[in-house]
Amino acid sequence: MSRKKDRLPGKIISAVFFVLVFAFITLLIYTKLLPVKYLIIVCGVLILLVMIVYLLVRKIRHKIPFVIGSVLMLLVVVVMGLGSLYIYKTVSTIDNITGVNTEVAKIGVYVLNDDDAQSINEASGYTFGILTALDRESTDETVKQLNAELPSPIQTQEYTTLTELADAVLRGQTGAIILNQAYLDVVDEMDGYANFSQMVREISTRHVETVIERTEPQRVVDNSGNTNSSDMVFTVYISGIDTRGAMTAKSRSDVNIIATINTKTKQVLLVSTPRDYFVPLSISNGVPDKLTHAGIYGINVCMDTLGMLYEQDINYYFRLNFGGFVNIIDALGGITINSDYDFNSGNVTGYHFNLGENYVNGEQALVFARERYAFQEGDRQRGKNQMAVIEGVINKALSPDLLKNYTSVLSGIEGSFETNVPYDIIASLVRDQLNEGGNWNVVSYSVDGSGDTQKPYSMSQAAYVMVPDYSTVDKAKELMTQVRNGEVISQQ
Repeated sequence: MSRKKDRLPGKIISAVFFVLVFAFITLLIYTKLLPVKYLIIVCGVLILLVMIVYLLVRKIRHKIPFVIGSVLMLLVVVVMGLGSLYIYKTVSTIDNITGVNTEVAKIGVYVLNDDDAQSINEASGYTFGILTALDRESTDETVKQLNAELPSPIQTQEYTTLTELADAVLRGQTGAIILNQAYLDVVDEMDGYANFSQMVREISTRHVETVIERTEPQRVVDNSGNTNSSDMVFTVYISGIDTRGAMTAKSRSDVNIIATINTKTKQVLLVSTPRDYFVPLSISNGVPDKLTHAGIYGINVCMDTLGMLYEQDINYYFRLNFGGFVNIIDALGGITINSDYDFNSGNVTGYHFNLGENYVNGEQALVFARERYAFQEGDRQRGKNQMAVIEGVINKALSPDLLKNYTSVLSGIEGSFETNVPYDIIASLVRDQLNEGGNWNVVSYSVDGSGDTQKPYSMSQAAYVMVPDYSTVDKAKELMTQVRNGEVISQQ
């Protein structure tokens, strides 16, 4: 055998192996998830393996070393292939849930159930009832879209309140109404309109898209005046919904939590605000409303309203669907939650929760997060329990147990979360955790208030609201400032 033929197979194998290793290293660098020291170690090991394989396969006539080198290369390629699949799934999942900078208001056109019209074209000659002021921008955009599609402009009649609008279609004063889908639940809550959403039928839907604004996080400055790009303090608005449609659809928010995060001190402060908190919305010109109604007008209004209440800039939002949350907790293998009470839930299953630690699956965690009737504090305690569930997920996700069901967790995340936190920030947090390790200090706090009956901005009649206890709001602001300043706080 000539020297050239003796070495050609080894050169081809080594070249292919080198290209695959180079591609894998490039992929690792592209993800931005691995700390530099680990990148160096991985690169060093892979380059060493390339050299070893080359030395083993460089002469085909040395059959035993050639076979050993070929098998070694195949094993490494298989490992890199599996690693690439995990990396691709991770990056793809993060890409899918991050950078969501728009949301959609679903505006429906409704007629009575027994109306002859089955489509918007068949109702083109109707008079359409609309709201005078509430969510008027979305209504006007919908009317504009309808006018562009129909042969002639539609005729509209304005009504000041939701009840007036509902009465208009129920009494035949108008053939159809144009209304944000999120308002249906609000109308159903009002006296005399409990089944309104069942009495009307949607014949058309229009989507009105808005941009979700965000502000840059604060960089931590050390004692010498320098800033570390990976050390940040930022706030995230966590909105919990039980949506019947897409995650990007505007809807009432049942969970309203502000997370203040200091990556340098590894502290997370969760401040829960009850859904019925009676506060001015950023778009209501000082008129108070239930906080949950802010979600009807969009994430921007939720963040701005809470920013006004706590005098804080809220950088990002994080929306979760508690129904889909069950899948993630089950994929994690369950979580540990801390209960303030020993109680039985009021749901049909009748779960029992002990005072202190409880290890729960996804369904049990969801029941725990929703329960309020078992407590004298009602919605106040529900907010605390929701934070306990979030804390349990954080603790489990930061533990080695995450690796056992990693792909299942990733699959569950895609249908349950969305956020406008940039990929680079999430990658930075992952790198820092891998690089430094250590536990995070998660502390929760709930603001309080007193029950009352008032007329909210988004409703046409008085309803139950919670009037804020501003001493607890001030305490929350104080805790947020402490976390921002790097002070260590405790649950006590």
